[in-house]
Amino acid sequence: MPRPTAPVTVPEDVLRVSIVERLFARADDPRPLYTHQDHTHAAEHTLTWAEFAARVRVVAGELRRAAEPGERVAVLAGQELAYPLAFFGALAAGLVAVPLMPPSNAAQAERLAGVLADSGARVWLTSSAVAGRLPAHDPVVVVDELTGPGADPVFAGPETPAYLQYTSGSTREPAGAVIPHRAIVAACWQGGRAYAVDEGTTCAGWIPFFHDMGLIQLLCLPVFAGGRAVFMSPAEFVHRPARWLRQLADYPAVFTAAPNFAYDLAADAGAEDGLDLSDVRVALNGAEPVRPATGERFLAVFGPHGFRREAYRPSYGLAEATVYVASAGPEGPRGAVFDREALAQGHAVETVDGQELVSVGRPVGQRVRIVHDGHEQPDGAVGEIWVHGPNVATGYWGRGDASAFGATLDGLDGWLRTGDLGVVHRGDLYVTGRLKDLIVIDGRNFHPQDIEAAAGEAHPAVRRDRVAAFGVTDDDGEGAVVVAEWARGAEADVKEVTRAVLRAVSAEHGLTLRRVHLVPSGGLPRTSSGKVARSAAKARYGGDRG
Repeated sequence: MPRPTAPVTVPEDVLRVSIVERLFARADDPRPLYTHQDHTHAAEHTLTWAEFAARVRVVAGELRRAAEPGERVAVLAGQELAYPLAFFGALAAGLVAVPLMPPSNAAQAERLAGVLADSGARVWLTSSAVAGRLPAHDPVVVVDELTGPGADPVFAGPETPAYLQYTSGSTREPAGAVIPHRAIVAACWQGGRAYAVDEGTTCAGWIPFFHDMGLIQLLCLPVFAGGRAVFMSPAEFVHRPARWLRQLADYPAVFTAAPNFAYDLAADAGAEDGLDLSDVRVALNGAEPVRPATGERFLAVFGPHGFRREAYRPSYGLAEATVYVASAGPEGPRGAVFDREALAQGHAVETVDGQELVSVGRPVGQRVRIVHDGHEQPDGAVGEIWVHGPNVATGYWGRGDASAFGATLDGLDGWLRTGDLGVVHRGDLYVTGRLKDLIVIDGRNFHPQDIEAAAGEAHPAVRRDRVAAFGVTDDDGEGAVVVAEWARGAEADVKEVTRAVLRAVSAEHGLTLRRVHLVPSGGLPRTSSGKVARSAAKARYGGDRG
């Protein structure tokens, strides 16, 4: 069977033209480029290509007076037009952008302080809407208040660092992946080819710009392809998921992207009368494990409103690969049912009754291999996912340890060890877990997201997208613990819900949980991108034997 190797490569001439050059090549274009849907004030704010390029010049001019070439610049704006202005202004000034978000609580403030210290970002870029909420600092540049003629852009070389993408910290302390200019255009070329993004495409959504998926899908890909972006804030989506669906219906030739939980929220909210999703070309599901039931529920709810099965694209990526690694193709989602025991032993064997997994498809423009003990694995064997391509970061900022980026395979250096486990089956890639999160009990491997999925469906009082599973080792040996948040407004007996979780995990995986903790809504620690932070959950709840 074919392995998911790269059938095409990113052309060299693509890698030589930076995203900044692509922006200014359209500096006279009167078409809309970015539209911010501000639901708080019931307004839309749009910048054309020409207006945006002119304002980027102004930001770049100010930054060239405030910082030296190669310095890091923190972007601390909200989900507004000021964010792409700040990001592209930093790049156009020959600086290294550090996409972040303004803190809204003490935990976020603490993490922000750590990232700022790690990156050495001396200059902060923000907006007038956010400036008053930032800690005291000098200098702070408020990009939407700048005036002046601006400066000509700096067109950096392909290997020059463009920005630092700080990881969400779900499995370890945040680290800044160094994304060079060639990785941006490589990832945009790959995503554009995988999802057929062109000048007529509307890149729509709400993924935060500091997140790798939001940064590429909503900010960079429209500039690369010559298309358009329409966006809202994540909070506006979460508060009313129907806004996202209305956004998708209101614009032509839509390419959108969101994590699995968003499709669950949208399906829960249902469809408004008159909703027409027939021009949604691609709806990417990625950034967290893709669950089979989620796609089917979403299709059941929105299929009658024109949403096509072929548009739903389970995908896989990570910050260190500038977000894109693999995706389902034009045929839409595919999956398989595997024998649980065989999978726990490291082999993918199809069966009639077992564990259903969703394929994340095949890569475009890069090599992907499954590796164990330094050796490439055949189809059907589980191992670590390794990636090699021009979209891969050059390393972590300020860290001499390049072990994650310096592996050798197939006579090539510079392979990225993702830390994710996967298997190739019938030519498709399946992600089976996180290497460091594996729960090993009596020699059997359990992937936490599988346990979390079973627990999340066990009882209506459990919030599906707020469950953490992790392994513990104590005087009783190896075991597994589940921590689950109560669904908002749910009323149920604690013992009843606990028993339901225990039964579901036992039935699905033949595993008896050591403990089940039920915590109030918001009780599980989360990463900056909203995912449950298992390591932090384990630190908080793993030692409690009550």
